[in-house]
Amino acid sequence: MKPASNSQITITKDGPYLVTGEIPVAEQHIVTNAEGDSLEWQEGRQFKHDAQFALCRCGHSKNKPFCDGSHLPAGFDGTETAIREPFARLAKEFTGPTMILKDADSLCAFARFCDVHGRIWNLIKQTDTPEGRKWVEHEAAHCPAGRLVAIDRATGRELEPQLPPSIGVVHDTEKQVGGPLWVRGGIPVVAADGHKYEVRNRVTLCRCGLSANKPFCDGAHAG
Repeated sequence: MKPASNSQITITKDGPYLVTGEIPVAEQHIVTNAEGDSLEWQEGRQFKHDAQFALCRCGHSKNKPFCDGSHLPAGFDGTETAIREPFARLAKEFTGPTMILKDADSLCAFARFCDVHGRIWNLIKQTDTPEGRKWVEHEAAHCPAGRLVAIDRATGRELEPQLPPSIGVVHDTEKQVGGPLWVRGGIPVVAADGHKYEVRNRVTLCRCGLSANKPFCDGAHAG
């Protein structure tokens, strides 16, 4: 997709994410049912910030989500280890009667929207029914990492949610932990060495410092 204008996230070597542009930052809470299934997103507190600001990625800041310099005494190793391939090369395809599901499992942020109603990999086989189509589109679109992308077979159109350029600070209410930074709406992400990651509608960046797929979240926070 086209990059959001006048905005960028730059990863610093063993340091924070430097963000430029008028990008809203707000808590995004995972709403669950009584069984603990992820159902919806609910926005929480909004954060005030300057036009340029730094977000913690080591997990040690006492001023989360913002950096307070704690990465220095903590000796944070922020080495980026993610494979620098576009989503299309990372993703496997699961074909159903009327939809295709693309799945790049290395990007999983463990938000668990894909597990409701019998799991999305089973539901894709039921997309010849209105109910099956509805839940495949819903669950894929609610995946914050963009691991899952649903495609209409008749048109080839990706069924992407409309997300304004913004950053969500994920809170996993079921696991009672803080989750990743949910980067939305095509904000470019630039590596510490200058590499430009693929611009996507939704990605999740690690903010606990534990991901083995830096800068992206791999669900390590839930452990």
